[in-house]
Amino acid sequence: MLVGGALLGLVVAWEVLTYFVAYTDDAYVRSDLVGVAPQVTGPIVALYVVDNQSVKIGDKLYNIDPTPFQLEVNQYKAQIAEEQALLEVAQEQLSSAKASLDTALSSRTYAAQEQARYADLAAKDYAPKERLDRANDELRRTTAEVRVYEVAIDKAQTSISVHRAALQKAKAEMATAQWKLDRTQVVSPTDGAITNLTVRVGDMATANIANIGIVDAHAWRIMANYKQYYVRDFEIGGTAWVWLDSYPWHVFRGRITGIARGFSRDPQLPMLLPYVSPTTDWIRLQRRIPVTIVLEELPPGGKLYSGADARTVVFP
Repeated sequence: MLVGGALLGLVVAWEVLTYFVAYTDDAYVRSDLVGVAPQVTGPIVALYVVDNQSVKIGDKLYNIDPTPFQLEVNQYKAQIAEEQALLEVAQEQLSSAKASLDTALSSRTYAAQEQARYADLAAKDYAPKERLDRANDELRRTTAEVRVYEVAIDKAQTSISVHRAALQKAKAEMATAQWKLDRTQVVSPTDGAITNLTVRVGDMATANIANIGIVDAHAWRIMANYKQYYVRDFEIGGTAWVWLDSYPWHVFRGRITGIARGFSRDPQLPMLLPYVSPTTDWIRLQRRIPVTIVLEELPPGGKLYSGADARTVVFP
């Protein structure tokens, strides 16, 4: 009887305690792993970091051989120079054709006046017919000359348009080539620490395939998996207390920044929903909901380790 009463008392005491104290040891430290991928493909010729090294945003990580990219830039530079020269020639041809057209128009105007004058005189027998014929020939010649220069102007304008388009295309291709050349130097996109470095000089870097991982120094948080009946009283901004196994005998104050509104019950489904295993060895546990906690202060030197164990307590 006494044993039964003691057990009942312990059960009641436990339920009361867990109602006011939400504790879990199913928690761990987490940060974002930034996968650094080159934007161009080529062999690595210089490496500036070592495994586990701390880096700042903009620090050089490695260089890809710039030679083929520099050659491409040089090619488009030459093409731009050629198109600029051809454009200048076409513009000079246009100016020359316009000047010649002005002269030809003046000559045709004079020839037309002369032809009209001799036609009138010849009709009254005041001028010989041969003089009128010469005036007609001169008018035809100057009219043809005007047409030649008009065609030359059209041709020069077309040539200018073609070379301007070719120049713009070469400049665009040059910008792309320069962009590729600039991307042969790969830099850190964030502050953090290199992890599991396997890149070596001579390796082939492939565009858009990550080959260096950086643990983000500004994304530390604690992921605590709480039983379902705990989270009903949790609030965003609420206080949590965190014990880090990597920094024992010190309790850190944190705040709740997120409570998952869904989780997967099938580990095989795509991980758009978090999956929390309901078993530990052979024991079937109650379903748990991920809660995100951010520390208000970090351990000395900011030494946190993504994946390290933690324990958390919340007083709802």
